[in-house]
Amino acid sequence: MPETAPWQTREMQGLVSILLLSHRRAFDCPLLASDRPGTSRRLTAQELFNSSMAVLAHNNAGDPALTYANATALRLWKRPWSEMVGMPSRLTAAQSERKERAASLKLALVRDAINTYSGIRVDRCGRQFMIHNARIWTLWDEEGRRCGQAAAFNSWWWL
Repeated sequence: MPETAPWQTREMQGLVSILLLSHRRAFDCPLLASDRPGTSRRLTAQELFNSSMAVLAHNNAGDPALTYANATALRLWKRPWSEMVGMPSRLTAAQSERKERAASLKLALVRDAINTYSGIRVDRCGRQFMIHNARIWTLWDEEGRRCGQAAAFNSWWWL
């Protein structure tokens, strides 16, 4: 039997459900067109992973670690799943950009969501790119507790 892709494990399917429900709560609209009742978790997880928009999530640890990155995000940051998921999310930005990034994440946490974030990020090789009009939202688990934050964006360019 073939090994399950890491973005298709039960745990990741659960996280994708949290991402989608939390996005709908924050912005009153679906993140994915197929985000409808009755759609299988497996199909939804596959669609999010293959989406043309970049989607990332991190936990709510003191130094948050990435818990999810879809294929578009992996390509942008030039990292495999095994390297990207689990790394401190602050490393997605250059050292000089981290203070501004942290302030925006804090604002998104206070407001529950923001939808016009722009900032400079850096890939594995040190090449910088600008993300534009990103949505950042709080993730809420099934018990109504904050369990992290997520971001999605369709607009970026290399600097």
